Amino acid sequence: MKLPALLLCSALPLFLGGCLSTAADIVTAPVRVAGKAVDLATTSQSEADENRGREIRRREERLGRLQREYEDKAELCDRGNDRACREAVALRREMDALIPTIPMEPDND
Repeated sequence: MKLPALLLCSALPLFLGGCLSTAADIVTAPVRVAGKAVDLATTSQSEADENRGREIRRREERLGRLQREYEDKAELCDRGNDRACREAVALRREMDALIPTIPMEPDND
């Protein structure tokens, strides 16, 4: 009588091992899901740096296009084209508004 009970008790952990593991997974699942949601909702520092770099490059490219267009209009303005003069002034204003948003490297002279 004691032998079957002893065998049953010793085999019980083998049968319940999977249940305990599943129970532990169920208990910790909400914590893992919440952690994953926080990871997806937040931006890491490296991602923020990459985004900032991309935005700065986009502004620099825009400034370059404006500069080339401004030079063309200024040349036409020098030749007496009044419309080109007005367009050059508008382009210069846009450039003046954009320049402060682009970080500049300090001169090491």
